[in-house]
Amino acid sequence: MKSNGKLILFTLFLVTLTTACKYFFGDNLSWSGFTPVFAIALFSGMIIRQKDMSFILPLLSLFISDVVIQFLYSINEFDYPGFYSGQWKNYLLLLSLTLIGWALKGKSYGRMALGAVAAPTLYFLVSNFMVWQAVSEVAYPKTWDGLMACYTAAIPFYKNELLATLLFLPAIAFTYNYMMSNRAALKLA
Repeated sequence: MKSNGKLILFTLFLVTLTTACKYFFGDNLSWSGFTPVFAIALFSGMIIRQKDMSFILPLLSLFISDVVIQFLYSINEFDYPGFYSGQWKNYLLLLSLTLIGWALKGKSYGRMALGAVAAPTLYFLVSNFMVWQAVSEVAYPKTWDGLMACYTAAIPFYKNELLATLLFLPAIAFTYNYMMSNRAALKLA
């Protein structure tokens, strides 16, 4: 199979993986946040040389999975919608995680591990700060204690995001190398 065909197949794999994780884990609070989207964003930033193109894989994976979830929600087959108010913030934060991949370039296992910890941590800190300061979100007092309560409430999601990124980043790298060169490797650059 030619390189473009392999890349399309790999992209479909990532979209399917993201959608399946949202479908099976998304509405279960104890697993919510367990998706490969952070790993896909890091991977894209680490592996894709054309910086503008590095945003496509994570955006495609997230957007198509959101479309599928929205469809399932519209026919009463899923508990929450794929699209909601303020969702653009999640897309913007996801793009910032691709920038972490740019910075790390994944040339070592240590950099991959650093990215896998840094991405969910940055997302956790920034997204929950935005929830805390927003008027339209869950109302937390605009105090230090309110901010800490917001972060504390989000720890289960952070745990799942961290675990998912630590698991999915090497799995995605392995799959990419196998699909592109029929070589089982855990190398990104």
